[in-house]
Amino acid sequence: MDLEKTILRKVGAAIGRFRMIREGDRVAVGVSGGKDSLTLLDALLRLRKRAPIPFSVRAFTIEQGKFLASIQPVGEYLRERGVDWTYVEDKPSLGLLEEQPEHGCDVCSRFRRRAVYEIARRLDANVIALGHTADDFCESFLRNAMFTGRISALPPVTWSSRREFRLIRPLVYVTEDLTRRYAAELGAPVIPCGCSQKTGTVRRSLRDILAELEGEHPAIKETLLSAMGRIETGRLLDTRFLDLDGGDVKRDAATEETELVTIDGWN
Repeated sequence: MDLEKTILRKVGAAIGRFRMIREGDRVAVGVSGGKDSLTLLDALLRLRKRAPIPFSVRAFTIEQGKFLASIQPVGEYLRERGVDWTYVEDKPSLGLLEEQPEHGCDVCSRFRRRAVYEIARRLDANVIALGHTADDFCESFLRNAMFTGRISALPPVTWSSRREFRLIRPLVYVTEDLTRRYAAELGAPVIPCGCSQKTGTVRRSLRDILAELEGEHPAIKETLLSAMGRIETGRLLDTRFLDLDGGDVKRDAATEETELVTIDGWN
């Protein structure tokens, strides 16, 4: 397998299908120091050279006090490659870590979201690219269905509350086994976050379940992604979409196959 070609094809398909990047966009990529965000940044930099439209790419990292080692090797790696990288220590997050060391992921994410928007404004970006992978989409889908009673997952494209920024997740079709191998192939320094080492969480349990299923069904993640794009609303329990009186009902959402095809020259 040509790893670079595979990843660029999948990222290009996601960008084209969901109109993630548009002419003149100023994209800020959140680099956490992990394999996923480093893969995302490299893919966008490579696609920028062959894309059918012009757009710019910059990288940023937020220090929340949870990296398991210094993030500076990542900065050196990026600067050696001519990447515009901004590093910010978020003092409110560092204060939170001291005052409430056992705070949950929801609190941390709110602090991170605020910091991300502040940096994006400083960088004059209108698009924020996040490194969520196919694994994250599948885990989100299962977590919502099994623990919150909702059929939902991560959106590939969404907007900040004031519609100031478009948030995109170009790795929606890229699994973590690919980002792990690609980051190693790049020789990128991977700096893990302490949160990724947590055990006994719902996320960890779902990850273990998917890994076990994948042993017997290698395409399980691709199948789940396909299901998210082929919702048969008339075969669920939401009465808004059921023909209870023999009349017309709302048409099912997208039923076409979710295929990785060449879209608008992105591949």
